[in-house]
Amino acid sequence: MKCPKCTMDVRDDAKFCGSCGFTIAVEPPVAATPTQPIHPPPAQQTSVPPGGSFHFDADGRGQGSGYAWTIEHQGAFALAVINLAPEQAIAAEAGAMVSMSANVDLYSEMKGGVFGALKRAVGGESAFVSKFTAKGGPGEVTFAPGTPGDIAGIEMRGQSFAVQSSSYLAGDTSLVVDTKFGGAKSFFGGEGLFVLQVSGTGLLLVSSFGAIHRKVLRPGEQYVVDTGHLVAWESHMPYQLRKASKSGYFRSFLSGEGMVAEFTGPGEILMQTRNLAAFAGLLKPFFPSQGGGGGFSFGS
Repeated sequence: MKCPKCTMDVRDDAKFCGSCGFTIAVEPPVAATPTQPIHPPPAQQTSVPPGGSFHFDADGRGQGSGYAWTIEHQGAFALAVINLAPEQAIAAEAGAMVSMSANVDLYSEMKGGVFGALKRAVGGESAFVSKFTAKGGPGEVTFAPGTPGDIAGIEMRGQSFAVQSSSYLAGDTSLVVDTKFGGAKSFFGGEGLFVLQVSGTGLLLVSSFGAIHRKVLRPGEQYVVDTGHLVAWESHMPYQLRKASKSGYFRSFLSGEGMVAEFTGPGEILMQTRNLAAFAGLLKPFFPSQGGGGGFSFGS
């Protein structure tokens, strides 16, 4: 290197110039900055499993056209809270309302006319559908199912789902809810004759007895579900109703299983982890007899 003062050549490690005596400052070596590993940001939590079509909000809250919603106390005793903007409305199954603001107007109607109301009644539902509208300002409405269980908020995006009639709780007023024939076998099996077909874009609230379990089927994959555990499924999925045992009705009776639905993928199914009919059967021995002279017997 060269001396900064006289520009004479000096050794690289020299502390002073041998020609002019200039002291050469030695800069300390610069430590190499360790390279920090670059970690990709954590993947955003999604509520749709691979191949699934039911869009759940992972945090149990969201917004729709003129309303915001949240699901509180998720689990066995869930409650859906709908905050309506002024003059906005939400539709719900009759009897689902828990509470509402004083300015919320409730209007019940026979959706689909007399024939539509008849189909709903035969399918085990109320013939009426309730509509809640906030008048003169924002309002709040809360909904809950009649049995212990969870509530799922599904954001429909121009889709069509089949919903077990007792699982429909509430939804956007723009959704089209129709009652469809479920097949003669479902009637003779005592599992209900109709299911709801819900289509459109907006919020759909479904409830379950127990928790909700999701199952995504690959193309051509077959899967069997007890009809008492069905909540909802994609409308395009083909299925057939049959007894649980392929060996015949007698073996199905011995197994304790009733009617099942055999689905063929692709598609997604929502199931509830508990069966209301089975639960009612467990409780039956603990209730007094309906006949004369029946009931609990207490020692004198």
